[in-house]
Amino acid sequence: MNIIIICLDSLRQDHVSFYHQGKPAFEGIPACRTPNIDAFAQQCVAFENAYPCGLPTIPIRMELMTGQFSLPYRPWQPLAPTDIPMAEILRKEGYVCGLISDTYHYRAPGMNYHRGFNAYHWIRGQEYDPYNSAPTRRDVMAYVNENYPPQWRQLVAQFLANTDDFTQETDWFPAKVVEQACDWLKKNRCHEKIFCWIDSFDPHEPWDPPKRFDTYTDPAYRGPRLIMPMGGQATMWATQEQIAHIRGLYAGEVSFVDHCLELLFTCLAENGYFDDSIVVLLADHGHPLADHGKFLKGADRLYSELLKVPFLMRLPNGTPRRTKALVQFPDLLPTLLELVGLKNSITSMHGRSFAPVLLGQEDRHREAVIAGYYAGVDRCIRDSIWSYIQRPEGETDELYNLQEDPRETRNLIDVYPQEAVRLASYFGSYWRRRVTHIVKGIQGEYEVASGPVV
Repeated sequence: MNIIIICLDSLRQDHVSFYHQGKPAFEGIPACRTPNIDAFAQQCVAFENAYPCGLPTIPIRMELMTGQFSLPYRPWQPLAPTDIPMAEILRKEGYVCGLISDTYHYRAPGMNYHRGFNAYHWIRGQEYDPYNSAPTRRDVMAYVNENYPPQWRQLVAQFLANTDDFTQETDWFPAKVVEQACDWLKKNRCHEKIFCWIDSFDPHEPWDPPKRFDTYTDPAYRGPRLIMPMGGQATMWATQEQIAHIRGLYAGEVSFVDHCLELLFTCLAENGYFDDSIVVLLADHGHPLADHGKFLKGADRLYSELLKVPFLMRLPNGTPRRTKALVQFPDLLPTLLELVGLKNSITSMHGRSFAPVLLGQEDRHREAVIAGYYAGVDRCIRDSIWSYIQRPEGETDELYNLQEDPRETRNLIDVYPQEAVRLASYFGSYWRRRVTHIVKGIQGEYEVASGPVV
């Protein structure tokens, strides 16, 4: 049995039309269209409640690749010599392993996340990848407003320099990722067993979709093309019109990624992979679009817009359905290993196989899940109904009924405190940390912590 994983970065569940069912995420912005992911989802077991644990990008990849939790002990760091990643496990079992990605954090010096793969293909130039040293030929001021400080203007300028020569849709990053993935899949079809990890950094910011997919923004808008939002309260650095424009650019980026995936799904079908492969499509996390006041990821933004992602698994001859079973990302690797007959390799993993859910034998897995940042004190604990956000000392905790209030607008902590107590009981103080100071960086605001809460 082959294993093919399609990992997308920063894709919100409510921007995949299979999940949002035509409901727009924001007033005045059309509902995002994702026909190719939707068609694939119709063939899958679709999880509505699959969650990361330790955020953001690299700690999540560690969870997915090793079956181990990164929270609360694992920061953003290289793959350690003691880690045993999926590619190494499968390679020893006779799999030929390939990694195709434009997620430039993988190939940063010393990160080592390609370890164990027989082949790895890097697509350069994403986000702030130091790919082009020549200055951009475009006017940076057309992509920022007067509130952007020099640091942010330099970051935008790096992305523009990296993409100055893009002239046709096939130049854009997700198109290149899919093209190289299809090439690898075709050339390696001769092997008895393959494992392919396809990792697209889009729809991660900056959001600069090709013109044909920029259909979610107001055509009357005449302001700067703010492809890279900043952190902090959005209304402090952007107008309402600009906020709507940024949200529209994100939706366009999502639609473009979906468009590129059509070629990949066609390749899988035409080369027989759907007949003998487990195919997984997921996102590492979503992305706040000022739903609760701020753009970008951050330790204080533990709402559904960051935590809820599409999570789709297709089995040969499997029965498509939706499930509300709670799973966390470290559960993926144990599940895959059990499905391909390697259950005896999972006993030391934190994750727990949800194969019975996939096979229709169960519709429950975990009672509750937890998410947060290694460096942050905030934690979110959820079940299928309630979301409880633990805040730093001196701030008000939050409790939301996800069924009645999916946008998390009404804090019910004073109305149903017993639900918060119940959820908190699943995870002890080991999972919490105490804030010492705030660090602001290009990835957003991070709360740096020291020591467990006492």
